[in-house]
Amino acid sequence: MTSIKEYKIRRQKVAERLQPNSIAIIPAAREVLRNGDAHYRFRQDSDFFYLTGFNEPDSLLVITSGPQSESILFNLPKKPDEEQWTGIRLGQEKAIEALGVDRASSIDHSGSALIDLMADKDVIYSFIGRYSHWDKVIKQSWEAVKGKVRQGIKCPNAFKDLSPIVSELRLFKTDVELEYLRKAASASVQAHKQVMRMCQKAENEYELEATFVYEILKHGCRSVAYDPIVASGDNACILHYNTNNKALSKQDLILIDAGGEYNNYAADITRTYPVSGVYTGEQRAIYDLVLGAQKTGIEKVGPGTLWNEVQTTMVRMLTQGLVDLGILVGDVDGLIEQGAYKPFYMHNSGHWLGLDVHDCGAYKVNDTWRVFEPGMVLTVEPGIYINPGHPGVDGRWHGIGVRIEDDIAVTPKGFENLSGALPVDIDEIEALICG
Repeated sequence: MTSIKEYKIRRQKVAERLQPNSIAIIPAAREVLRNGDAHYRFRQDSDFFYLTGFNEPDSLLVITSGPQSESILFNLPKKPDEEQWTGIRLGQEKAIEALGVDRASSIDHSGSALIDLMADKDVIYSFIGRYSHWDKVIKQSWEAVKGKVRQGIKCPNAFKDLSPIVSELRLFKTDVELEYLRKAASASVQAHKQVMRMCQKAENEYELEATFVYEILKHGCRSVAYDPIVASGDNACILHYNTNNKALSKQDLILIDAGGEYNNYAADITRTYPVSGVYTGEQRAIYDLVLGAQKTGIEKVGPGTLWNEVQTTMVRMLTQGLVDLGILVGDVDGLIEQGAYKPFYMHNSGHWLGLDVHDCGAYKVNDTWRVFEPGMVLTVEPGIYINPGHPGVDGRWHGIGVRIEDDIAVTPKGFENLSGALPVDIDEIEALICG
């Protein structure tokens, strides 16, 4: 469990990166109406959660700059009549002890308090444009300060985006964060295995989705990290397909891209396998090509490797493989330069992973590809997608879509495959499905 001390350290790191004589304003997420008077299940803003560990909506954190920084929380007040309906609130008195903030006040007082906190400051940091409600509150408070300049009060003269500061901190996972990511991956691996076991018995994509969701909940994940992709047959060639309502056919491959979320930390795992449990010759050939590229790409991960080296390595292997299979024709170097592989592999090697499934963190620093360092976590996910009726491609390949994805942590000596317990080799997958 993340300690209060760790959250305080994170807030202090933010404070030290702010321009002198400034404040940072970090809003929590608000509840979102689904339809009628029903709300979506609440999910905290990732940056607010990273800095507080607090899971209530309609809150605000303010951090002042410098070594003597203060953290001030504004949160919902205790109201027993409302809590009877929506659940127990932490309130202000307990917030200081439970969250390690310096002060806590009712969110009802945040507007006037922001005026005082902004007065005589030089810069206001916030997540500009993320929440229109809070943009409006911040602007109104700033205008109120501006209206006091004739009283000798200085008004902040600059607004700056807080995202780059918090994003850079979140890119490097602590030991506790890595443990949460392992738990998310472990629960997701168990769920994927059960889906494989159910594959031959299911009649529709949504049955397999239901199996996955049940299993991650059973293993401690309170939610999926994103809407599962359960794509059979031609649907596997649609990258973000999630309708998940097609009847299953025994001759089809099924691509399942799904991950659970543990304590707000995400897993993101993809496997592709035959509904029948046995790959056809063409399915096996494409799968072997993608798997070879993925294994080589993962092996590239480690301290000192540039981010784009994983992609360039896998692009070369996939392009060469498509030539070997007769799907592409020509010199590999020339085909890569022309981007001839892109109709079949149109995305990048992966993305950062953490509190968000597509986690924050710059991929380039000063226009140069980022170097991997310990504590970073990413996915490695090559794919080949041959759309039905693709011109110039033999019909026997049409409708085959394969993606393989694992969650990889950079370690001091190389990498750790957080999802490596999930079968990925053809023999292992066929044994699990048919066993």
